[in-house]
Amino acid sequence: MSRFLQLHLLTAYPPANLNRDDLGRPKTAKMGGVDRLRVSSQSLKRTWRTSDLFQSALAGHLGVRTKELGISVFDDLLAGGVSEKNAKEWTQAIAGEFGKLKKENKDKPKEALEIEQLVHVSQHEQQVIEALIATLIQEQRKPEKEELALLRKEEMAADIAMFGRMLASKPAFNIEAACQVAHAISVHGVVIEDDYFTAVDDLNDGNEDAGAAHIGETGFAAGLFYSYICINTELLVKNLNGDVALANKAITALTEAAVKVAPAGKQNSFGSRAYASYVRAELGDEQPRSLSVAFLKPLAKSCDDFAGEAISVLDKQANNFNAVYGDCYKKQYVLNAVLGDGRMDELLAFVQDFS
Repeated sequence: MSRFLQLHLLTAYPPANLNRDDLGRPKTAKMGGVDRLRVSSQSLKRTWRTSDLFQSALAGHLGVRTKELGISVFDDLLAGGVSEKNAKEWTQAIAGEFGKLKKENKDKPKEALEIEQLVHVSQHEQQVIEALIATLIQEQRKPEKEELALLRKEEMAADIAMFGRMLASKPAFNIEAACQVAHAISVHGVVIEDDYFTAVDDLNDGNEDAGAAHIGETGFAAGLFYSYICINTELLVKNLNGDVALANKAITALTEAAVKVAPAGKQNSFGSRAYASYVRAELGDEQPRSLSVAFLKPLAKSCDDFAGEAISVLDKQANNFNAVYGDCYKKQYVLNAVLGDGRMDELLAFVQDFS
């Protein structure tokens, strides 16, 4: 088995605001002394995990990440004829198994049923909870202590196995993430620009007021991004209780989503959907390494072929690592949409060939 699958992607986006900071402007990072555009790993993982492509491919094997587990349980108990007092008490016992609950709030009584931190609940755990709720409704009694052992490691959800789970109060049920995702960065320096825009009132004929009905401003920039993903295939299979077939499904779904699905930030304003222009997939047992150092020196502003130059620089850095440290992988597959080389189905077949 090849222990590590590494994916290196180059994706070009037109003017966009893919991932916003606290001021609503595109996120940036300074690298090599130059400001770069950035899309956070958190944004990328959520984009891929919640995409139609990923959800469809792994239907029946996905969890739900929420703070509102208790509210859902409470509503189900009420709908089943349990009194409000008992429903609240039983809900707190059930939801409390997944994390510390919020403090009582007189103005928002349901807040006391929310978990303080987001918790990722597997589909199997949801089924166990639903079965317990049905029993409590039928027998009109509170849950027994042994019935509150609701957390499970068997039949683990693919997205939890991939991206991990942390339960401060129940560390025995923590799941170490099998997938590491780097923040995507532009391979060149950027300057954030401002879009001053107006909206016109359709019913304003302009006779009395010719001005705009709304005036706004938003930041944007265009960029060619380098993205890096590393999947520990051994850990993924372990997290999935040895289910290699499901691990293959998860890897294939994540790879296709990473190649095809763009962050959703300001999509209606910019239509900045894009497929990766270049994908380099590597399988092997060697210690993983990002190729971001290839862009420590940003591509020159005078470059007239950013995609071609970025691919050349990336390949050169990979070859240099191989020359210095020995081969950093057993085998590789390259898809180059700039030149029309490679096929998506071949790439997806390659990433499944870790066993």
